[in-house]
Amino acid sequence: MSGRFDIDAPLPCTGKMLAAPVAIGTAPRLRTEFELDRGHGKVVEAILLLSALGVVEAWLNGAAVNDDLLAPGWTSYEWRVRYTVNDVTGLMSEGANAIALQLGDGWYATPLFVPPHARYGERPAGFAELHIRFSDGHSQIVATNGDWSVGASPIARSNIYDGQSIDARLSGADWLQPGFTAEGWLSPEVVAFDTGKFDRQFGPSVQRIERLAPVRLWTSPSGKLLVDFGQNLVGWLSVRVRGAAGDTLTIRHAEVLENEELGVRPLRSARATDIYTLGGEEDLFEPTLVFHGFRYAEIDGWPGGIEALARDGGVDAVVIGSDMKRTGWFRCSNDDLNRLHDNVVWSTRGNFVSVPTDCPQRDERLGWTGDIAVFAPTAAFLFDVGDFLREWLRDVGVEQAHRDGLVPWVVPDILKYFDDRPLFRMVDTTAIWSDAVVWVPRAIWDAYGDKRVLAETFDAQVAHVNRAWSQLSSRGVWEGRFQFGDWLDPEAPPENPLAAKADAGVVATISLYRSLRFVAEAAAILGRDEAAGFAGKAEVLRRCFHDAYVEGGRIESDCTTVYAMAIVFGILDAADIAVAGERLAVLARASGHRISTGFAGTPYICEALTRTGHLDDAYAMLLETGCPSWLYPVRMGATTIWERWDSMLADGSINPGQMTSFNHYALGAIADWMHRTIGGIAPLSAVDGRYSVAPQPGGGLTWAETAWATRQGLLRVRWDMGAAGFRVELTVPAGASVELALPGRAAEQLAAGFHTRAVPAA
Repeated sequence: MSGRFDIDAPLPCTGKMLAAPVAIGTAPRLRTEFELDRGHGKVVEAILLLSALGVVEAWLNGAAVNDDLLAPGWTSYEWRVRYTVNDVTGLMSEGANAIALQLGDGWYATPLFVPPHARYGERPAGFAELHIRFSDGHSQIVATNGDWSVGASPIARSNIYDGQSIDARLSGADWLQPGFTAEGWLSPEVVAFDTGKFDRQFGPSVQRIERLAPVRLWTSPSGKLLVDFGQNLVGWLSVRVRGAAGDTLTIRHAEVLENEELGVRPLRSARATDIYTLGGEEDLFEPTLVFHGFRYAEIDGWPGGIEALARDGGVDAVVIGSDMKRTGWFRCSNDDLNRLHDNVVWSTRGNFVSVPTDCPQRDERLGWTGDIAVFAPTAAFLFDVGDFLREWLRDVGVEQAHRDGLVPWVVPDILKYFDDRPLFRMVDTTAIWSDAVVWVPRAIWDAYGDKRVLAETFDAQVAHVNRAWSQLSSRGVWEGRFQFGDWLDPEAPPENPLAAKADAGVVATISLYRSLRFVAEAAAILGRDEAAGFAGKAEVLRRCFHDAYVEGGRIESDCTTVYAMAIVFGILDAADIAVAGERLAVLARASGHRISTGFAGTPYICEALTRTGHLDDAYAMLLETGCPSWLYPVRMGATTIWERWDSMLADGSINPGQMTSFNHYALGAIADWMHRTIGGIAPLSAVDGRYSVAPQPGGGLTWAETAWATRQGLLRVRWDMGAAGFRVELTVPAGASVELALPGRAAEQLAAGFHTRAVPAA
């Protein structure tokens, strides 16, 4: 190798993937020592490439090579394995050097999803390749191979669902340094691995985000020591403790309490339990090879009990997540809405851990495509999710490419290994879930003007809509096949979340119409010839939809979801929109403005009411506090978004359904409406730096502040409503422009700078 190491070039792949040769009973460690080639001058560059089947932590000469957690993350291992590029020049020694790796099961070797589970492999394996460049241009490569050593570690268990076990008596840092006597260590097994699967990571790594101290310690009725961190979060406990060698400390995690005890039933088979064996001195435990979703912890075996913990401390919560920059903020005069928005932020952070998951706590934590399909616009406002979602979309594409255009329900797709179960034998192209391959890139384009994501996914988008088009019935609509439809309709029984009011064919056909339009628009943006063809298909589908499902403005199944989706997705004739909007408002009022929509309809109902002149009804729905509503969980003390409107019942008991999560971002998609309608900020053309500011006050709110870190800079809006009227202040960043539309005023164009406008009271 001559010249600087090219991080964009194909991976040289000198190294091998290494695993422990036998079941050694612990999470394996790998290490090697080496001397620098002599006579070539100083080291001017040292780049360490890292990867794993599972997760890996790495040290060079005793120093951690990065701050990454759970690296290299979860991908579709059958076809794509990420590697990271780490500059370790400053860690090199002129004498002996040592590279050390700690492996964990991660998503690769943890049995995933519900029992009897499925997993990619039995054992984790690690890969490292160090490229050293000297001042005279000479290069040296040190890579994982059969000459490395593998040994046991203090970590007896590193199961994503069940937790981590650490024996401090076996801890020590000697193995990280040169000169370590690897007594009892073995030769590793070289694992058969196709290095063509390697793909350099470009999305954000998982990192520590912040630490939270306990807000309450107490003893439960059964005598358990309980800790409350005041916030449902994703991560683990950092424990500093001193006790007798060999004593054990057991920590269980849960999101909620029930009957004043830890509420673990929603975890299903996940144990979410960390077990620590004390070393006899002051020990510091952090289970960095796993993660938990929790607000509460139950601690058994703390030396000195609750009195000692209260007096001396020693427990904090470490919040982790993919390292995404926060970009969107919202505050208003209603504290419940502020808490709702905070809950959306926390659920986004907690479920964006390597992949966009449904939930972070139970025996699931899968990349359900339907959840991110409806939530992507909200996520793209709150955080810079561009590279995070672009990288996940690579896995969508590779899964789809091996399934004849089918976008699976989860990505990475572990469900394909559950073909012994009737439901998963039915996996096929499904509205909203499979539409993620179209809707997520569109959300990234709208938010950031990033044409790359449209170009990278265009063929996958085309494959999806063509496959769905091939499944249309003789009436020309998408019906007669399994669909999730309006999943988790609040009126569906807990044991059957598929039993929605909305006709599944109606939901599917409206969704496909939206995807066809999006693909046509993507083709036009990319200058491709397919634009007219897909626009024509969308129009054919629209006509068939009307023939099959619409009569006099009424849509088959006559419920809030079908009207909300039809209005927002634009499938209705102009003459029917007003009728549909009025019917939607009537249904919303008939429900007492409580939610009557599931995953499909909830993100769009307030937008549909607003577009059709029913802003007061949209605000009434947002501000309703009875169950089901967005603010019912807030009033029940929620600090994240729940999976079900009634995940916790009014009496404080947990919903009896087997699928009950207290950290599930999908229903938080209402924040997109809050940003656009209350806050007033929306993109017009992010690629050109053009934005809309059109706040629509209501609901008794007296002020709101919203800010968005656009690609051009921070766009900030504040409005106040008082006796004198409506006043707006906005700051437009350099390079951007705004179309300002205030109630009762014609729209005006504003350039960069600070602006104020006022609308006097009538």
